[in-house]
Order: sequence, then structure tokens, then C-alpha cells
Amino acid sequence: MSKHHQQPFFRTEDFWAIILGSFLLLVGLAFYFSLLSADLTQKMAETTAILENEAAKPIKTVAWHEASSKLAKLKLSDQPLGQFLKSLSTLPNKWSDNPAQAIYRPATEADLTAENQAIDLARQQAIALELAAQAVDFKVENLNLSAQAAIEEWQQLVQETDKKKAKLKAGAFSLPYSLLLGVLLAVLFGVGAKVQGIAFLPFVKGFAFIFLLALISLLLAAQNDLKDLGIEYAIWAILLGILISNTIGTPAWITPALQTEFFIKTGLVLMGAELLIGKILAIGLPGILVAWVVTPIVLVITYWFGQTVLKIASKSLNITISADMSVCGVSAAIATAAASKASREELTVAIGLSMVFTAIMMVVMPIFIKFVGMPEILGGAWIGGTIDSSGAVVAAGAVLGDKAMYVAATIKMIQNMLIGIIAFAVAVYFATRVERDAQARQITIGEIWHRFPKFILGFIGASMLFSLLHSSLDKHSADLVLENGMLNDFTKNLRTYFFCLAFASIGLSTHFKTLKHHFVGGKPLILYLCGQSLNLILTLSAAYVMFYKVFPEITATI
Repeated sequence: MSKHHQQPFFRTEDFWAIILGSFLLLVGLAFYFSLLSADLTQKMAETTAILENEAAKPIKTVAWHEASSKLAKLKLSDQPLGQFLKSLSTLPNKWSDNPAQAIYRPATEADLTAENQAIDLARQQAIALELAAQAVDFKVENLNLSAQAAIEEWQQLVQETDKKKAKLKAGAFSLPYSLLLGVLLAVLFGVGAKVQGIAFLPFVKGFAFIFLLALISLLLAAQNDLKDLGIEYAIWAILLGILISNTIGTPAWITPALQTEFFIKTGLVLMGAELLIGKILAIGLPGILVAWVVTPIVLVITYWFGQTVLKIASKSLNITISADMSVCGVSAAIATAAASKASREELTVAIGLSMVFTAIMMVVMPIFIKFVGMPEILGGAWIGGTIDSSGAVVAAGAVLGDKAMYVAATIKMIQNMLIGIIAFAVAVYFATRVERDAQARQITIGEIWHRFPKFILGFIGASMLFSLLHSSLDKHSADLVLENGMLNDFTKNLRTYFFCLAFASIGLSTHFKTLKHHFVGGKPLILYLCGQSLNLILTLSAAYVMFYKVFPEITATI
């Protein structure tokens, strides 16, 4: 797939994707760890001590909830450097009727006096009942239950009011910061492109247009109603790019910056930091077996079906669609396309199918699950193992409930871990079987290594590094610095920008005439439909067996 496959490794986009992704992760770590001041550490230790002391009591007390809330409100983004890093990569604000709010949404005033008074009253009642239960050392069950019910009612009011307050806050997106990010990315990617043999200034000139197109796509994707329907930034970026390329035509001066693989491979290296091994293992064997047993079976059967039944002429198109559908959508498609040397047009077909069916499934599956009365955890596992996009998985799981969202997101993360393994297996298979059959010659280990998408090493390395850091820190420090700090406030949004740049590049490089022959006879669509049908059946069956028959004790603890 790579147009640079004849160059030395240090001049490929794989190498520079690893370098750039690693650079951003290491610089981010240095910045965020520097924000963990002694004062902040002391506050965290004091609050944690309160939590641990209160946790020994039979009920979650008022003090426990207040300490937990205090910990959750500790943010590194409250400090100047943390605020700068967060603002630099913040995505456009959500909006409903006024598109201008995506760029600038001022704080809204509202009188929450009644809500705050209700919270204070509920807190006083909760404390009174808690003290009554504590007076008898929590030995009277009825008093414990009454106190717990009052505390939960108080917390419910707090949560509802917090949601109202969140809607009243000013939008976090800043257009000047976003444009500054565009300049920084133009320089960073421009240096990488320069080493790959692309002139710096022509790249920067074309990059400016692609970044603008990506930003417009993110602005459109922030519309609430369309977002709820699953119309994400990827669809907008590709459609806008295709509209340009198939009407007025993509200007020649943009071409040097159409580095689809460079953008998305760098994003995948950042994505590796989000896949924490310890967090994945927390769900136990059920989720691991559902993701790691069903997924390879569906992939192999779908590929076999495409070759023997549908007789799809392009094996690389067949395997890319199969991996896209069975593993985790776009990310798996990119890695598999690189391993099988699929063309840009074949990758576009696979991604297009994935996006269409992701939008449909994220709406239809929760409705169906609720209609048939499927258990929440089973529904979450089914969603996590079948819907392609991680964002869509979380959204669909959230419709069912918090437990379903947690199970769905975790299973999807477990599936994402297969990207490297699948890419390596595809590289070996295509080098030793497909090309060997076509060329009737021996394939060496060196050629397998040459074909292997080496950016996957950066993906795996980032996962291992952040998993090690997460396990070496105490839970609250890990949440503060890594999950709620660097990942949520910086790298996740950066990854979204990188992916959007890649999708805009795909659209600008796509012409309907080049795609037409891939859809002759509707074979790619049939392949996707049949493969996804098999995926739905096997995943649901495996999830039921693993979560409710083999490991019911683990399910009970979720």
C-alpha cells in the first residue's frame, strides 16, 4: 500500500509515524508529570485517606461521597500549562441550532437557587440519618438502609444539578488555539514529509487546506442531532473531500500534503497509549475470550467466503473488508491494508462500508436489545464485539446503561489489541501464500519484515509503556496524570485531529470512476453483510456462554 516501500525504513511513513507519535507521547508525559505538584499530591493523599477510612463503614457515607467528588474535581488542566495543552487540542463545541456555537459558546446564566437549596436539604437529611445509624455502630439494618437511601437521593440531586451546570458552562473550544495547533502540526508533519522526500513548503501549503477541511468536518460533526444518528467526523471529512475531488477536482498544490497513511499511522501510535493492559484484564476472562476467539474466526471465515463463494478478484480488498468488519473498523482496515498492500481505493471502499453500517448499528442495536429484554451486560458485550467504531460502541452502550457501556468499551479495547497480531498474520500470509502463489518463488523472512506495517510496533510500545506507568502509580495518581489528564485532555483529541486529516485526504484522493469497478455485482456489500451477520450471531452466542454460563461469578461483580 505504501508508495515508499522501496525506501530505507528510516525514510518511510511508518518510521516517522512512530517517531512523531512517540515524541508527542513523551513530551506530553513530561509536561503532565511536571504538573503533579507537591501541594496537589498532598491534597490527593489527604482525600484518599478519608476515602479509605470511610470505606470501612457498612454504607457509603456523606464524607465518602464528598471525598470522592473532591478527588474527581482535581484536574491538571486547572493549572496554566495544563489549560494550554487542553485548549490546544480541544474539539469544537457541541451545538444544536446555531453553528457559531461550535466555535464560540459563552456561559449561560440560570438561577439554580432552588436546586442548590434542595441539595443542601437532602444533604442535611442524609447526615441526620447517617448519624442515627452510626450511633448504634451501623448494627441496625433498617437504619443503615434508611441512611443509604437518603444519601443516594442526595447524590441523585447532585448529579442532576451538575448536568445542568455543565450545559451552562462556556464552550472550551478556542479557534486561535486550534489554528495554532494547525501551525504546529504543519511543522511536525512537514519535517517528517521532508525526510520522506516531499518538499517542506509545498507540503505546508497543501496541509493548510487539508487542516481547514478537517476542522470544518469536526465543526459539522459537533451538531447534536446528527451526532446522535452516528454521523461522525469521518463521514463528513470523506464526503467533503469527495465532493471537491469529483466536482472542481483536487488542486495540484494540495497533492504533496495528501499523506493519508502518515496521518493515520501517527494517530494509531497515540491510540496505543489508550489501550491499558491492566484495565482490559479487569473485566476478566469472559471479555477476553469473546473478543479474541470470535474475532479471528469471523475474519478467517469471511475472507474464505469472499474468495470461494463470492470470488472477489482482489484478495487485498477481501482481507481489508474482512478485518475492518471483524476487528475494529477503520484502524484495523488501515493496518491490514498496509500488510496486504491494498490500494487506496480498496481502503476507501472498506472504510465507507464500515462507516455506513456503524451508523446504522449504533442506532438499531440498542433499540433491539431493549425490545427483546436482553440483559444489560449481555447487550453491552454484543455491542462491543460487533460495532466497528470505538466512539459508536460507547454511545450505543450508554443507551443501555453504565454497565453496558463499560463492558462494551472494554471488549472493544480488547479487540483493538488484536490490530498488531492481525496485521502481522496478514503480512505473513500474503507474503508466503498469496504472493508466492502469484510469483512462484520463495519468500524470505526479510520480505515478510519488509511487508509488515512497522508502525504497529509504535502502537504496541505505547500500550506497554502506558500500561506499565498505570500499574506503577497509585490509582488516583494514574487517573489524574494519565487517564483524566494526558489521555482525555490531550492525546485523544490529537488522535481525532490526525484521523480527520487522514479521512479528508482519502476524500480528496478519491474519484468515483476509480471506485466503480470495486462494486461490480455488489460483492463488497454482500461480503460485509454476510460477515457482519456471522459476527452478530457468534458474538452474541459467545457472550452469553462466557458471561452467564462459564463465568457468572465475574458477571455478578460488574
